[in-house]
Amino acid sequence: MASQAELQNGRLFDKAPKSAAGVRAISFPAELLDDVTGHLEQFAAPSRDGHVFVGPQGGQLRRSNFRDDWVAARKAAGVTSELHFHDLRHTGNTLASTAGASTRELMTRMGHSSSRAALIYQHMTSDRDRAIADRLGAMIREGGGEAVSD
Repeated sequence: MASQAELQNGRLFDKAPKSAAGVRAISFPAELLDDVTGHLEQFAAPSRDGHVFVGPQGGQLRRSNFRDDWVAARKAAGVTSELHFHDLRHTGNTLASTAGASTRELMTRMGHSSSRAALIYQHMTSDRDRAIADRLGAMIREGGGEAVSD
């Protein structure tokens, strides 16, 4: 599994992931299967090693071309904020964290070999804070409110 890189001189090349952790299979919600399959059939290069995003004639995308396509897609979807493509990764991993993914699970999903990056996605949200408080309350009720010592 390779990713694409573009040098300052404009040359494009495929490169290996930064670490062995970058080579991975990840699960995604079954609710997205039709959309992912449709994208792969209509917009991706053929073959297992083909790029997921290619240009209109099937060539590799350049940063400048991708940005134009991204802005157009964002507008077509009614997104008016300055949402960057990489923000989708951040959103997905924040949602995975909110869904209960541990630091180790986030590391695996993101392809990171250290916990530092994964911790960025473990935001405290008011929903999670409420869920934690509710669970602590349930533990108190189940334990009869008695103090527990080590």
